[in-house]
Amino acid sequence: MIAKSQHHEADVLVIGWGLAGLVAATEAAAAGRRVIIVDQEPRANLGGQAFWSFGGLFFVDSPEQRRLGISDSLELARQDWFATAQFDRDDDHWPRQWAEAYLDFASGENRAWLREKGVGFFPVVGWAERGGYNATGPGNSVPRFHITWGTGPGLVAPFQASVEAAEATGRITILPRHRVTALRTHAGGVTGAHGDVLAPSAAARGEQTSRDVVGSFEILAAATIVSSGGIGGNHDLVRAQWPARLGTPPTRMITGVPAYVDGSMQPVARAAGAHLINGDRMWHYVEGIQNWSPIWPNHGIRILPGPSSVWLEATGARLPVPLYPGFDTLGTLAHLRRTGHDHSWFVLSQKIIEKEFTLSGSEQNPDLTGKDVRLLLRSRLGKGAAGPVKAFMDRGADFVVRRSLDELIEGMRALPGGEVLDPELVRREIEARDREIANDFTKDAQIAMLRSARAFRGDRLIRTAAPHRILDPANGPLIAVKLHVLTRKSLGGIKTDLSARALDERGSVIPGLFAAGEAAGFGGGGVHGYRALEGTFVGGCLFSGRIAGRAAVG
Repeated sequence: MIAKSQHHEADVLVIGWGLAGLVAATEAAAAGRRVIIVDQEPRANLGGQAFWSFGGLFFVDSPEQRRLGISDSLELARQDWFATAQFDRDDDHWPRQWAEAYLDFASGENRAWLREKGVGFFPVVGWAERGGYNATGPGNSVPRFHITWGTGPGLVAPFQASVEAAEATGRITILPRHRVTALRTHAGGVTGAHGDVLAPSAAARGEQTSRDVVGSFEILAAATIVSSGGIGGNHDLVRAQWPARLGTPPTRMITGVPAYVDGSMQPVARAAGAHLINGDRMWHYVEGIQNWSPIWPNHGIRILPGPSSVWLEATGARLPVPLYPGFDTLGTLAHLRRTGHDHSWFVLSQKIIEKEFTLSGSEQNPDLTGKDVRLLLRSRLGKGAAGPVKAFMDRGADFVVRRSLDELIEGMRALPGGEVLDPELVRREIEARDREIANDFTKDAQIAMLRSARAFRGDRLIRTAAPHRILDPANGPLIAVKLHVLTRKSLGGIKTDLSARALDERGSVIPGLFAAGEAAGFGGGGVHGYRALEGTFVGGCLFSGRIAGRAAVG
């Protein structure tokens, strides 16, 4: 039996309690407004996807960079961003404006604002999306990936605390298991939302929940902020929006986000007049592995690889220059989709895995997430692979660990899809690569890059193994990892102006409607263009959520 409909009123309604929603609600409540937050999940999921993240942030010319001898500037970051984004559409006007504003934020008050809230940062800056093309091509010219001390939970914590403090005073009301099915409209503007009340759930964070309806609700609000996330948990929608430039969508993918990241607010926002743009721009990883201890359906984890592993296609052919681990995510995805296979391989040594392998996600990094310095020193600088990585080596369905190359290839071929692997081609690629180690000079661009990378203190310390022969038994055992496409981020979304106000197809402001976070393409409907520089997803949630919350109070 469906319960009687609920009726609520607020100054600001926030749909979705991920990082962007929490920031927006915090800003609106701080300005004295009455705020309601709704989400379709149980309260255990407060913080959304950001809780599961590695907590990486893109800063420009930070104290951490300067201490490591990195010379960075707003000018250099702007060059890298626009070369990577490759904006080329009429609809890219506002995304371009958001990119300029975000770069100012990343090089200015972002870090200080977070430090004031008690957020700290790991001292070693990572070098993600290295590019590998010329100086004006895509990719980061310098390391800019700053890891939050406490990872995703550490980034969520101050905003969750602010929201809960405001809830205790009655300034904020949180309504779990409230799924918005339509936005209320009047005279061309948005005046709130209505939808279904879902059955209570005791499911743990991240676990899939039911969609059983037990009631309905209506909320009247002067301003409504859509911060409902992307589409990565909905493979049908990912495939429907898959762009031809990335080849055909995989028959099988694994999922890097909980099932509730389903894109269900897209048609709701569109029905209220919002213009959704750049839906074919998306960000999926090619270093995905099946989680041996899954939380959500088809749960995958991304390897955050250092640059030394040899990357092979499903048949055993080595990927071309500069498609090395950590260099060009979408370039690698596009290349692999042309091979006709849904998987690829890393081949590496024990010496590489213990130095270079980190797994994405707060739950896979107990040292950083738990702010445990002793565990961090032991896991990052000690002998052997870090505990979570070792668990995958022992239990992961995609890992093969053997003493000889013949045994390794046999183990690779025994995995599903492994029958297409050409043993002789694998042997030829690995042996040829190893021969290049004999001299300090080489024609192998990956080996030359490894030697160059170790000139950066951060890489030499914890990220890049000294170049060595993979087949040398002293560096073993040998390891192969079967890699899958891992769904993750939507780069397009609701088109907004620089005040996060939603725009219609004519470019006119829809009164009362705002959008932030992944639902807005992290700003403007696609602040990243075609590609991201990493550390800019949670950063984009912070920035767009702050703007939306402040603008909504007006």
